[in-house]
Amino acid sequence: MKILVINPGSTSTKMAVYEDEKPVLLRNITHTAEELAPFDAITEQQDFRRQLVIDELQRSDIPLEFDAVIGRGGLVKPIAGGVYEINQQMIEDTLHGCVMHNHACNLGCLIAHEIAATINSKLSALNSQLSRCRAFIADPGVVDELSPLARISGSPLMPRICIWHALNQRAIARRFARGIGREYEDLNLIICHLGGGISVAAHEHGSAIDANNALDGEGPFSPERAGSLPAADLIRLCYSGKYTENQLLKRIAGQAGLTAHLGTNNMREILQRIKNGDEHAQLLVDAMLYHTAKRIASESAVLCGQIDAILLTGGMAHSDYIVSELRRRIGFLAPVYIFPGENEMEALALNALAVLQGKRQAKIYE
Repeated sequence: MKILVINPGSTSTKMAVYEDEKPVLLRNITHTAEELAPFDAITEQQDFRRQLVIDELQRSDIPLEFDAVIGRGGLVKPIAGGVYEINQQMIEDTLHGCVMHNHACNLGCLIAHEIAATINSKLSALNSQLSRCRAFIADPGVVDELSPLARISGSPLMPRICIWHALNQRAIARRFARGIGREYEDLNLIICHLGGGISVAAHEHGSAIDANNALDGEGPFSPERAGSLPAADLIRLCYSGKYTENQLLKRIAGQAGLTAHLGTNNMREILQRIKNGDEHAQLLVDAMLYHTAKRIASESAVLCGQIDAILLTGGMAHSDYIVSELRRRIGFLAPVYIFPGENEMEALALNALAVLQGKRQAKIYE
């Protein structure tokens, strides 16, 4: 099976070609601020980014012939976890229903759908008997399997929602389960993704029954996110007249967390500062890890202390300093295992392959 994987980010488009489980092409196409400046909305970048993917395939002498194209899922309405066949309702919701979350990941399903349609149109014109190319997304950030208790906040105006690293967390959970000869659906896990945003979820027998909104401001602060903030102070700031709505939204996600305090989201640079004796940088990183450990520990109450393992993943899990500090604070809860990096490209490819091989059923987005 030949699979094209597309993963758009804010300043890059990652792409990969897999033949079954084997990657035959991995590319990270970076986009400069000047290249993206002409586009007012992220969805306007669709043609630009799609053409870059096609150009890269041509440069690598890979024909536009795939059994499936799978894109990173966008911030559509809340759905259960799994693989979804891209349909017109998903396209409409991505184009018109994501106005509150204008994120580059929304391009994933749009580009995947368009490339698959191009392949199928060519097959139809040639009267080919080859199987049609299918278009998927898998485990987008809006996967919502919260328990009824987790949805309730202190205000009926604002029920809790989760936007989290569902794709990587679930892929890491399955990898861990395979490694110990168990099934993901048989385990209770707490998983923490340590990236530009930090998401922490309690996985109970294959469902993430509690997770934070790692995009909009809940949980620990991170390199780019503000995390939970004092609500009354935030309201007063909104009415202070000092900031526009867009400026304040960026102070929640993008220009918040360590970026706001230290002027950079580059963890290698920040950790080097600490190594060089920067006590202020160390205070801020230690505070971030303190609040992250608190969030992880709180999920132990969700699982009533019945925890098989705690898994740490994401880019920051490469750091011995970060991992050791978290392990020091949470190691008493359960065994801690480390899975550095994001693994999103492989996770997407394997999700598509599972459907193509009949091992998993693609769900219908409604």
